Amino acid sequence: MANLVSTWSKTTQILPENYIFPVDQRPGSVEIPSCQNIPLIDLSASQCQTVQQIMYACQEFGFFQVINHGVSEYLIDEAMEVVKEFFNMAEEDKEKYYSIDPIKKCKVYTSGYDYVNEEIHFWRDNLRHPCHPLDEWVHLWPERPTNYR
Repeated sequence: MANLVSTWSKTTQILPENYIFPVDQRPGSVEIPSCQNIPLIDLSASQCQTVQQIMYACQEFGFFQVINHGVSEYLIDEAMEVVKEFFNMAEEDKEKYYSIDPIKKCKVYTSGYDYVNEEIHFWRDNLRHPCHPLDEWVHLWPERPTNYR
């Protein structure tokens, strides 16, 4: 459990060596085309138009932003807040979800799936659980924070 970045990073004074990628392995050597606007994919367009927009954005830019997806800004903000609240909980509250077992359906882990065998770790914690169909999985989701479910 002591591996979780969200648990120890608030008090550490020195970045651990196993979180520092060698210069030759760091991202940034790929040239990204300069643009004024991120490609926008409008999900209210026809399926054919949407597919064409996604293909173009992926080929030309490698990324895009989706608009008119039907998810309210309020819901997005609430989801972000509950996830922040989860990762800011005390270690003992997150502990029951921590696992390096690749088969476990609901788990918290740090870096990648194979932390033990990684030479260099990613500076991230992950909360992973299935969502669909909701009624089959929600019982596995964290009980705290109470508004997570």
